Amino acid sequence: MKWIMLLIAGMTEVTWAVAMKASEGFTKTVPGIITVVGYILSAVFLSTALKELPLGTAYAMWTGFGIVGTAVLGVLLFHESMSVTQVICVLLIITGITGLKLTGS
Repeated sequence: MKWIMLLIAGMTEVTWAVAMKASEGFTKTVPGIITVVGYILSAVFLSTALKELPLGTAYAMWTGFGIVGTAVLGVLLFHESMSVTQVICVLLIITGITGLKLTGS
């Protein structure tokens, strides 16, 4: 259950970050509300996961989910560019997340 809570925390982190971009500086109401709700939910799920997971592992994975998810969605939804170097770096982050999961409690 702790890993599911961490995964949900990561997904809600991506949700609020994408919604923040879509809110255009909080000038659009619905994406602005999604940003605030997603931010709160992300913190709640992360804090729940932290009851059983080590802080360093959980936080690194949570931020890693956010980095990978927002990078991918930035390209898909907002047509942002990604260089080969950036793709390699994102792949390294995915490798790090996988390593932390495989060695985590």
